[in-house]
Amino acid sequence: MIDLPEEWLVGTDVSREILNMYANYPVRLKCEVFALCRGGEIEASVNLNRFVVRANSFAVLTPGSIFQIHRVEGNLRIYFFGFSAHCIDERGDHDLLLSMASNTQLSPILNLPPEGAGMVEKYFDLLISAYEYFSEDVRKQMTSDIYQNIHTGLKLYYEQHNPSTMSMKKNEQLWKEFSFLVLKNYRLTRNVAWYAEQLGISQAHLCNSIKQMSGRTCTDIISTLVIMDAKSQLKQTRQSIQAISDYLNFSDISFFGKYFKRYVGMSPLDYRNS
Repeated sequence: MIDLPEEWLVGTDVSREILNMYANYPVRLKCEVFALCRGGEIEASVNLNRFVVRANSFAVLTPGSIFQIHRVEGNLRIYFFGFSAHCIDERGDHDLLLSMASNTQLSPILNLPPEGAGMVEKYFDLLISAYEYFSEDVRKQMTSDIYQNIHTGLKLYYEQHNPSTMSMKKNEQLWKEFSFLVLKNYRLTRNVAWYAEQLGISQAHLCNSIKQMSGRTCTDIISTLVIMDAKSQLKQTRQSIQAISDYLNFSDISFFGKYFKRYVGMSPLDYRNS
């Protein structure tokens, strides 16, 4: 799981080489990352969806997000800002994080108007100047205000630009609620009937609605996150395959191996060694 060495970091040195480090397999974030693209183009998967990031795109990756880079083109110019897992834990504002995760689950990429992207760029430039000018102790004292400002600004942006629950079509709202539920619980259960029960509808209704909205089955959506997480751990950690199987709540390592091979075409061990 990727984390940051300081409470917050900001910069522009996101090169093609750095992005290509995350091109071969999915990785999972412990930290929270915000990125503004001012040049170039990046195609990436974030949790359940695939996106293209272009000039004036703003990406919001919340803790626990699983992402993978698929394509990097053009003359890149990327601003990034991030809060470490330790910083987030110290803030302890779980309601704010849940609200952010709910807003970004289907729209982690915001396509800003040029004037909006320019304003964000100026804000990032200010943070870069502050980071370079102040000592680490002073930067730590600034963390709380910066954290609150960024999250409040994004919360207001989503409220202004995203459709409200009342104006969303029923299937759209169900898709959003199902996706959020899966993101929180895919490690605990892969049972579609459980998700339908949590949403207060029949399994058939859930499956039909999600298929209409996404073109994918509920089982496929759940398995996508399970496999992305498993791939990330197999490549990024030294956890044993048994430990990964337990973490993803498989009844035994044999079932985990068969499940993984069904979707990936090879065993967990062969994938780790590939």
